[in-house]
Amino acid sequence: MPHILILGGTTEASALAAALAERALAATLSYAGRVANPKPQPVPVRIGGFGGVEGLIAYLRDANVTHLVDATHPFAAQISANAVAAAAQIGVAHLALTRPAWNPQAGDRWQRVPDVAGAVAALTGPPRRVMLALGRMHVDAFTAQPQHHYLLRFVDAPGENISLPHHHIVIDRGPFTVEADTALLRAQAIDLVVCKNAGGRGAEAKLTAARVLGLPVLMIDRPNLPQRTEVHDVADVLRWIDHAADRGV
Repeated sequence: MPHILILGGTTEASALAAALAERALAATLSYAGRVANPKPQPVPVRIGGFGGVEGLIAYLRDANVTHLVDATHPFAAQISANAVAAAAQIGVAHLALTRPAWNPQAGDRWQRVPDVAGAVAALTGPPRRVMLALGRMHVDAFTAQPQHHYLLRFVDAPGENISLPHHHIVIDRGPFTVEADTALLRAQAIDLVVCKNAGGRGAEAKLTAARVLGLPVLMIDRPNLPQRTEVHDVADVLRWIDHAADRGV
């Protein structure tokens, strides 16, 4: 009987958990713990890190995990690298369920940067009104550019003071609509959108809204990850699990 560990925190992870529960397959969904109130799930949930590669290996062994599915955010580089290493070391079947990256379309005004530090450096210049669509983790980095007014959109209300001197916070959980994001960018008189190339449909609306309004986008490229097998659809994961079962894995 397979036991699937899903490294989650994304809509894709939740969709996979629902599909596995519908099949009555044993599965556990693991959250890093950055969201205060994660949505209820139809499978058992664990919250918190594993303690590096060795900690993940210990968990995989102790829980008799047969399949490891990395459905984390495309920018969760450390846990994704740990998953590749841990699965390889102990021979657990491993697959990544990830979103295809966004690509610029006609009318887009993208400037691509390699990382958050590159985005901070690119904001040198006179004050602008910037939508910082990066979540809470990287906000402090932008104190190096305090001249701007930042629009911040979080899933949960921040438990600590925001260090940016000029900002406005919106608490909302996606998926977002083009109409709502267009209205938000207009209401806040945004000049520039800063975001990561997360891919998928749930957070794409702000890019369409920026295109509609003719706004530039500062796009942070995805981190480099170790070589791994990737799929973009829950059905592909289910076929992979079935194939492994057929081979007696």
